[in-house]
Amino acid sequence: MHAKLLIDAIMRQTTVLIAQLSSTAGIRAPLAHLADEIFLNLSRELESQGVARKVVADMFGMALRGYQRRVRRLQVAPSDDGRSLWLDMIQLLQREGRATRLELLSRFSTDDPGSVAAVLSDLVRTGIATKTGSGPAAVFSLTPEESRKLLDQGEKDETLLALVWLDICRHPTTRAEDVCARVFGQPEDIDRALQRLLDDKRLERSADGALVADPFIVPVGASEGWEVAVFDHFQAVAAAIAAKLRPGRPQSKADDTTGGATLTFEVKAGHPCLEEVRGLLAETRRRTDELWDRVEKENQVAGISEDEVERVVFYFGQFIKRGDEEE
Repeated sequence: MHAKLLIDAIMRQTTVLIAQLSSTAGIRAPLAHLADEIFLNLSRELESQGVARKVVADMFGMALRGYQRRVRRLQVAPSDDGRSLWLDMIQLLQREGRATRLELLSRFSTDDPGSVAAVLSDLVRTGIATKTGSGPAAVFSLTPEESRKLLDQGEKDETLLALVWLDICRHPTTRAEDVCARVFGQPEDIDRALQRLLDDKRLERSADGALVADPFIVPVGASEGWEVAVFDHFQAVAAAIAAKLRPGRPQSKADDTTGGATLTFEVKAGHPCLEEVRGLLAETRRRTDELWDRVEKENQVAGISEDEVERVVFYFGQFIKRGDEEE
């Protein structure tokens, strides 16, 4: 496949994942910042790989001066606070308890009335808000359980804490400023997460300021930490592909230690191998968990220093697609 076609296909699949994540559990995550963030991060990564700035500008279809202006603007711009009409509407209803359609149209008079109506309809349709009556006098209020779940800052803090913890596990003996550079979030929020991890003894800081974390594990069946598990798996797949491409010619060998394989089994009800195929995920998880436990026990007995360690990141996954379902 031509490189451009491959990039287009990967981008499309990534946008499907982002769309799914942005609406998980009825939450509509703000996406206004996404285009600028992609541009800035992609330009930084290309330049870090040694691509000349003029060439990077050309890859974006821009003149060098225009490219430099956009990069400077995004680098000095204040970070986006994630504002969206959807979230602003929820916060207003949370503060005031209830409001009529007419009051909401007045409060959000600078926004497009059609957008206000669409957000109200979405809130009601997803069960996040309830509506009593009709027309301009219709009264809207939040469903109490959903509003608490959506506006609970603690949930955001817990997700950031898990991301920070995972990052330090992946980069032992790192420093706080390096964590801030790798993890998306406000520096003060990341510092607060670091302090919590230190207070909980899940993190240690050496005399020279280096950070070392306890192993990060999301148990099977856990209701919290799924966001970090998703990120960890996606990061492992992307990193393995990037590592495979680095040597220059992405070819597979029988004795590869970096790479992956994707197999699709076609089975049906009554197929003699059906249960064996469906059970691959559980069986692989059991075998890898057992091996991981043995490796950890050996490391605790014999010890292993940072300058001699070799980290082998192993990933696996499975999903079932029936008929013509979209992936």
